[in-house]
This record gives sequence, C-alpha cells and structure tokens, in this order.
Amino acid sequence: MSFLLVLLQVVFVIGLLVFFHELGHFIAARAVGVPIEEFGFGYPPRLAKIGEWQGTEITINWIPFGGFVRPKGEADDTVEGGMAAAPAWKRLVIALSGPVMNFIIGIIVLVIVYGAMGTPVSNEAMVTQIAPDSPAMQVGMLPGDIILAVDGENIENIEQLIETVNSNVGNEITLTINRDGTTQDIRITPRENPPQGEGAMGVGLSNPLKPTPLFQSIGYAFETTGYIIRETILLPGRLISGNVDPAVARPVGYKGIFDIYNQAVEMDQESDVYTAEPIPVFTLSIIANISIALGITNLLPIPALDGGRILFTLPEFIFGKRIPQKWENAVNTVSFLLLIGLMVVITILDFTNPVVIP
Repeated sequence: MSFLLVLLQVVFVIGLLVFFHELGHFIAARAVGVPIEEFGFGYPPRLAKIGEWQGTEITINWIPFGGFVRPKGEADDTVEGGMAAAPAWKRLVIALSGPVMNFIIGIIVLVIVYGAMGTPVSNEAMVTQIAPDSPAMQVGMLPGDIILAVDGENIENIEQLIETVNSNVGNEITLTINRDGTTQDIRITPRENPPQGEGAMGVGLSNPLKPTPLFQSIGYAFETTGYIIRETILLPGRLISGNVDPAVARPVGYKGIFDIYNQAVEMDQESDVYTAEPIPVFTLSIIANISIALGITNLLPIPALDGGRILFTLPEFIFGKRIPQKWENAVNTVSFLLLIGLMVVITILDFTNPVVIP
C-alpha cells in the first residue's frame, strides 16, 4: 500500500478516535446540563464553521490529528451555568466521559476482531493444500473443501480422520465434503507409500473456523482491554526494576503511530493467517490498541489532560474545598506547554529510533 494512502488512513483513524473521545465529553456535558459552545475537528486556528446544532458551533480547524469541545465557561467559574462553575461531580463526569468512550470504541473493535477470527470446528477438516499428482488432485478435491464424514461416519477430529484414511490405504473410501455450501460425496483411494512429507490422500488439513459467538467475543475483548490497562499500570515499576527495556516501552507520537499502523497493514497484506471472516486483523487490533491507549493516556493525573481535571476535583470531594480557578488555569497552562515540548521530544525519537511491532 502506498505511503500516501496509509498516511490518509492514519489521519482518518486518529481523527475518528479523537472525534469519539470528544463526543463522549459532548454527550456527558449535555447530559449534566453544561452547554457546549463549539465542537471542533482539528485544532485552532479555525478554518471554517460548517454548521450549528442546538447552540453548538461545528467547526473545521487547520491543525489535523485532533479535535476538541469547548464547554461554556470552561475555565471561568464566574460564568453561570458553565463547566467551571458546575459542581465537582458534574466536572468529574465530563472529564471521565472522553476516556471511557475510547475504551468503549476499543472494546467494540476488539469484539469485531475476535468474532471474525473465529473458533475452530473440531469435528470438521478443511483441505488447505493439495499435492501435485496426489489421489486428492486426481479426484478433483480443492483447497477449501471441508471433510465432514468418511463412508457415512462423521469425523470426530483431524487425528481420527487421518487414522481412518491410513487404515484404508489401497481401498476406495467415500468422503462427504462441503464445497461452497453444497454437500457432495467424493470417492478416493488413499495411496500406499506416499512421497516423503505427504499423506495417503496428499492433502494438508486444518480445522475450519466459525465466527466466535458474540458473548464470547465480548468476554475476550474485555479480557484484552483489562490486560492492556494492567500492563500499562505495571509498566513504571517494571522499568524501574529493569525488567523492561526503556527503548521498547517509550511513548510514541504521530510518527510512531504511523510506523506501527503501516507495519500492521503490511502484516495483513503478507500474512497467511486464516480467519472465519476476511478482515484486516492486525490493522484493526492496532486501532483498538490506539483507542485504549488514548483513554489510558488521558486518565493520567497530569494537568491539561482529563486525568488532571479529575485530580482537581478530588479536594472538593475529600475536603469540601475547591482549588481556586486561577491556580488551576495557571497549572493547566504550564502543563500544556510542557506536554507540547514532550511531544516534540517524542516525535524526534520516532524519527531517530523508529518503532517496530514486536
């Protein structure tokens, strides 16, 4: 796939994930009665206003790879009915909603992945390859044929099928197969003394896959999300103890995300991984991981992030006293500038030490 096409995909995916993040904030703010003045795609400066919905301006901005919502009175607690003037529980709900939305999107994508990957059907055997001049080729068997029975007896598993075939070498047997949804019988005589590396019929076999049941896929998705969250939480301790190489565990920026996404696309194009449904497993898995990572990152207790906003609400819940708004604004401003500097450093690392999928 061309560099430009992959780049456009990455821009679209990141934009979509940020959109859902901000949509979470938007829905939560509206639900608790805090008006949203602007819903922006990209970061300012503004390019154009594309519409308005119930008092919310919808805009497109010049800097891609992001988006934002601007609640009424976001940083001014003197604005009546605004976010800063709202009770702590409302501000907490609004701050949590963005990361939660990213977790939800990540889980949904993982459900799709696990559902499409499928689970093996143990009592069926699918022909994956056919050797030249083999009995299977001579009787017209094709890759993709699914063997259901031998001489009218349903197979139990691949091992039992092979034993049955080997016990009938030199004798004609009848295979009941499913080909493209149609059941038919094929007569075949397993050969004695097949060439090295080939079997009596001259076929490669594996269990066909069926889509994973929804509830099972949901369980796998939640398990994977919990694993990612747990490993992220434990990572600092493992770095300190030396159990993880800092070069492997370092954060990545947009360039790093592009590299990882591009590698996943190439893996989908080159991989012969068989799935119940034809989907780009590696690419979708990376998208799910990016969404979950976006949620985790925004929950870090760093001012200017959602986790920082949550941190500033805690004194109200614990002591019943609020940190002055001007202090919060000043800390958020300094933190935001530091985060920009950190992103510059991370981006430089992405170029000097490109990220590779393990």
